[in-house]
Amino acid sequence: MTSNETPPEAACPVCKAKVVWSGESPFRPFCSERCKLIDFGDWATEAHAIPGEQASLKEQDEEEY
Repeated sequence: MTSNETPPEAACPVCKAKVVWSGESPFRPFCSERCKLIDFGDWATEAHAIPGEQASLKEQDEEEY
């Protein structure tokens, strides 16, 4: 990117505010630490999840060895 180009913008995944995609936006893709923590909490409480079958603990142990 040359010096006269504006950096791209993206929408914050939580509040949809515009986020400048550059080193000056330390929480990107989030607009703030608050939105980053809200998203982290959603993953921790399983409000967000990657679809798939639930693995049993026995299957997980067997995969590690």
